[in-house]
Amino acid sequence: MRTVLSLAPYLWPVGNPGARLRVVVAMVFMLLAKVVTVYVPVLYGRVVDALAPANGAMLAVPVLLLCAYGLARIGAAGFGELRDALFASVQQRAVRLLALRTFRHLHAVSLRFHMDRQTGGMSRVIDRGVLGMQSVLRLAVFNVVPTALELVMVTVIIWQMFDWRYAAVTLIAVTAYVAYTTLLAGRRGRYRRTMNDTDNDASTKALDSLLNYETVKYFNNEDHEANRYDGALARYERAAVRVQVSLNMLNLGQAAIIAIGLTAIMLMAAQDMHDGGMTIGKFVLVNTYLIQLYQPLNFLGMVYMTIKQGLVDMEQMFALLKVEQEVVDRPGAMVLPAQGAAGEVRFEAVHFGYQPNREILKGVSFTVPAGHRLAIVGPTGAGKSTISRLLFRFYDVTGGRVLVDGHDVRDMTQDSLRAAIGVVPQDTVLFNDTIRYNIGYGRPSASQEEIEAAARAAQVHDFVLRLPEGYDTRVGERGLKLSGGEKQRVAIARTILKNPRILILDEATSALDTRTEQDIQTALRAVARDRTTLVIAHRLSTVVDADEIIVLQDGQVAERGNHAALLAQDGLYARMWMMQAAEQDETESTGAN
Repeated sequence: MRTVLSLAPYLWPVGNPGARLRVVVAMVFMLLAKVVTVYVPVLYGRVVDALAPANGAMLAVPVLLLCAYGLARIGAAGFGELRDALFASVQQRAVRLLALRTFRHLHAVSLRFHMDRQTGGMSRVIDRGVLGMQSVLRLAVFNVVPTALELVMVTVIIWQMFDWRYAAVTLIAVTAYVAYTTLLAGRRGRYRRTMNDTDNDASTKALDSLLNYETVKYFNNEDHEANRYDGALARYERAAVRVQVSLNMLNLGQAAIIAIGLTAIMLMAAQDMHDGGMTIGKFVLVNTYLIQLYQPLNFLGMVYMTIKQGLVDMEQMFALLKVEQEVVDRPGAMVLPAQGAAGEVRFEAVHFGYQPNREILKGVSFTVPAGHRLAIVGPTGAGKSTISRLLFRFYDVTGGRVLVDGHDVRDMTQDSLRAAIGVVPQDTVLFNDTIRYNIGYGRPSASQEEIEAAARAAQVHDFVLRLPEGYDTRVGERGLKLSGGEKQRVAIARTILKNPRILILDEATSALDTRTEQDIQTALRAVARDRTTLVIAHRLSTVVDADEIIVLQDGQVAERGNHAALLAQDGLYARMWMMQAAEQDETESTGAN
């Protein structure tokens, strides 16, 4: 019921009088369709009585009654079709708004949620939820409600035209039908949830395996992946068989209840006709009513299960909407000015941990004056990348403050803060679209000239022009058709086009060879000119020109200073420098041999 009620705002949208008017008119047509449908058997019965022989003589053909019967059937169908036509736009808009809300919400929830999610399963949840909503809207509004309305109207008419026994048998049969359907539907709903869970699991395993196609090949694990996928499919198969068998039992029970009720009514009507208390027309009328009523009831089992299935499918999508945002804007949050601000970054005694019992940063403090370049180095797991995530406000600090131009980032709107920061990550992921689209993603409103200027600054323009399709070249899923260096240049061009005042280079060249790294570093220096820059680096050779270098160890600042001063301290930084220099000499020696 909560799921059904949650659809109300989408069917009765605020500030959209046109949609509301369509809903009202559709409801009117639904009512008219049922009134006319209920009146059709009355006309049919009168036609039969008019055509029945009286005293052995054939009566005249009741033309007007036959015409009225035909018009009533046309009206019943016509009002129903008009109802569906009017409601179609309301239904599709509701589905669209809910899907859009879910999509926006998934972009609004925390990075923590997305690090734990399973992409394939979540995609299936949204797909099924949208289809489930369409089924619920179409069938609940224009099948269950009209059938219930028709049941009430028919019961009242039967009671008035015949006697209470007919109405009582009708109600008992319908009550038994609904009770039986509800009983089995609960069991089928549990089976359906199991199907959904196993479907999510199978989809996640398939997507994960295909995205890691090369890794599967590297380890000859095709059979292993196929067995994992088949295991998920086998669980789905068992649940699907249970659903089908329970459906067969449901249909059998429903058919038996309908047949018993219909037989009882016909026996009573036949007895009354034998006793002279019922005409042929009324005998036909009562049976026509029951057949007309039981026909939608017969489909009600399928309709009910489809709605139940749709609600189960929607539950998981609504569960996504209930995932709370971990990082939210405060009421009255300030907007960081797009122009005029300097871009100073300051961390003041910052504490943070991804889990309460495991702190990553333990009182980190530093200041990056506007336009200066700060490098952050240290062993793996020291908390380097965590600093960039806190500045970008993927997470909020658990202690201390992060400030930009003297303002706590928690007092700013996320949009304005993130508009001022550009990131070139280590793992560059591109969209499965053209090079033009991927560079233009930095500022979707940019012109072709601006895109090309950014590409030139990133030293990728000439490479793109050598491609047969130029800027219309598609890069493949996650940019797999480009080399590591080419992807990084596209990512740099994208960031240049964004034109941020603060730049974060998160190990942007650590996965590249030395020659490519040197070329990329040249492009990065051009990007960083006159911008506040945080360089998170593994290779110390890339940060020797930084204004200040801080060395993190175990979540704390172990050393700080410029390159020369840190070497003179002969501490952790100096040891890291010596180790990397030795590795470089060994690599060059091996290459020469």
